[in-house]
This record gives sequence, structure tokens and C-alpha cells, in this order.
Amino acid sequence: MPPGPLHGVRVLDISIALTGPYAAALMADQGAEVIKVERPDIGDIARYVGVAVNGMSSLYLVCNRGKRGIAVDLQTPEGVDIVRRLAADADVVIQNYRPGVMERLGLGYDDIKNANPDIVYASLSGFGPTGPYRDRSAYDTVMQAYAGLATNQADPDDGVPTFLRQTAADKVTALYASQAITAALFARAQGCGGQHLELSMTDAVVSFLWADAAANEVLMESDGSQNSSFVAGFRPMRFVDGWGIVTPTSDHDFAGMCRAVGAKGYDDPRIATVAERIKNRDVLSPVMDMVYALAANLTMEEATERFEAERVPFAMILSPEQLTRDPHAVAMGLFVEADHPVVGRTRLPRHPAQFEGTPATITGGSPALGEHTDEILSELGMGDRIAALRSEGIVA
Repeated sequence: MPPGPLHGVRVLDISIALTGPYAAALMADQGAEVIKVERPDIGDIARYVGVAVNGMSSLYLVCNRGKRGIAVDLQTPEGVDIVRRLAADADVVIQNYRPGVMERLGLGYDDIKNANPDIVYASLSGFGPTGPYRDRSAYDTVMQAYAGLATNQADPDDGVPTFLRQTAADKVTALYASQAITAALFARAQGCGGQHLELSMTDAVVSFLWADAAANEVLMESDGSQNSSFVAGFRPMRFVDGWGIVTPTSDHDFAGMCRAVGAKGYDDPRIATVAERIKNRDVLSPVMDMVYALAANLTMEEATERFEAERVPFAMILSPEQLTRDPHAVAMGLFVEADHPVVGRTRLPRHPAQFEGTPATITGGSPALGEHTDEILSELGMGDRIAALRSEGIVA
């Protein structure tokens, strides 16, 4: 198989938890060599969060696939020296500590740039490097609260803020980070040199949210009569044996949805077009109530046949477990199964982007704590120091 699009790129991942590690894992899928640095006593806290087998969590497995791992104590001069040596030979450094932490350790951008002027150094943080909140700890729910996701998901009846039951802020930031890092690498290839890249979770989540869910804040002269999120009115459709969703955004979709379940009144001129439906919600509401009531008499199989016949956008609501067995997911090759030496059998989604000439692939499992320490130190020419460093607790 040809190498991935980032083949030859070396990434030093000094980050923890999810944001930085997941960004680095996506780069590993694309062929980058990634070395993960962890503390020697407990490693990355993500190892112990959520469902785990033999002391390794699903979270850690997914976010650290395809990496080699070294355990180094960054509170010691010798540990810092090891990481500086690794950074001197790297193309990218990723870290997600609070602003100022890496500088105090002697591993900030200026410290690394002195030895490696072409480095792309990515600093990921919660609230960014400036402003009164810069030093606050920031976990995913903190950012969902601050950046607007919790209010965006609020219950429409009682207004109670609702958190997404996943680390959405972390993952969105990781996606922005992986794109920004590769953009910086491209700029370097064009002769622009290395650079310091700063990305806050605040920036990432707000950018993500405002694309479609903060319309009244974007259009400052709007009358505020509509919800800022144009998908706020969509709700799941119940069937005899499960749930689904229809998204009738066009006039064709609306009429097709109604015909599929046998609802009447959709051809009323007052709701025949998108503009008229927005204007005449009092006429639209009872028709939609009829749609949902009639849908409740259909099985998922019957509904699927009818919606497909009308060519309306729909999907049945599946659990992650159901998705792994769905015939379309199987035909796509959506999941990759493998044996891991620590946790046993695993199932991961394939890399999302399918490159024709430089395929991305999940190249290996996540490392045990310090699994490659000896190997990496030997590559640095420190093989004769391994035993002493380990006895002093500097590496593991």
C-alpha cells in the first residue's frame, strides 16, 4: 500500500486527554510518525476515563492509535532535555497545557524554535492565551457552557441548558487543529518557515456553532422572530418499532414526506413553499401533527420503503452498536477490527477521508505506558543512559 499523505512528517505529541491526542491520531492515520510523551507515573489521564479493559480506556485507545510512546518526567532537567532532543528532530509539536505551563518547563515555542526554527508548534488551550479567563481550567462541559453549545441544545419547553453527552468541544477543536497544522506545514513547504499556531477551544466551538446555530447573532439587524438555529424545529419521528428522522427542507421533500405517511393538506397554497410555511406556521402545525401521528402506525421497514419511494432525506435512528451491523456501514467498510495486545479485540472507525493515491489507514494500536521508551532513547543516541534514567524515575 502507498504511504499516506503525511508520510515523512514527524509529530511530537506532548498533549493529554482528548484535544491534542485526537488531532495527532488523525495525523498518524494519514501517515505521520507520532511520538506521544507521557508522565512516567500514571501516564495520560485519558487512560483511565470511561470504559476500560485491562487498565486501558476506549478513549485512550481511539485518541492514541498509531503512535509510539515514551514516558518522561518533565519536572526534571533530564526529562526536559530528552523532549527538546525529540522536538529538534520533529516537524510538529502539539501541546494543550494552560498558557505559560510549557514556557515554565522550558518547552515553549521560543525554546523549541531556538533548536528547530522550522518547527510548527501548536498550542491548544481552553480560553486562549489572552483575556481574563486565560488561566482557567477548561474541560469539555466548561466549553460547552461558555461557548453556547449548552444553550443551543436547551429544552424548547423549559429552557433548561443541555450538554451533549460527548466531548463535542474537545473533538471539534481537534478537527480544527489537525487542519490548521497541515495548513502550517503546507505554508512551510511554500517557503514561509515554521510558526507558532494557537487555537483555543473557545474559538473552535464558537466557529463551529456560528456556522448555522447563531443566526440572530450573525445578522445583527434581524427581528429575532426565528430561532437562531434553523434545525431547531426538527424532532425525531416515532414508529411502531423504533425511531427515525425526516428532514424536509425543500418543497419536494415536504410533499413527499406527507405523501409517504398519508397526511392530507400539504398541497394547501399557504404551506406549499418554504416561504409560505415559515409565514403560516399556524396552518403548518396541524399538518405536521398529522404526519407524526400517522408515522406512529408504521414499522421502520414500512417507513423506509415509503420514504425511499418518495426520495426524501431520512434515516432511522441507530445506536452505535446497531450501526456496526447496518448493511450500509458494512458495505462502506466503515469500521476496522483488530487485535490489541492490552485490550484484546477492538473496533475503530476508519479514517474519514478516503485518499485515492495516498491512502490513510489506522496503522496500529495505542501504546502501553512507556512501551517505546527504550527504542526512542536509543534512536537519540542515549541507549547507554536508559538504565540510569529509569532507576532515577526520569523515564519509564
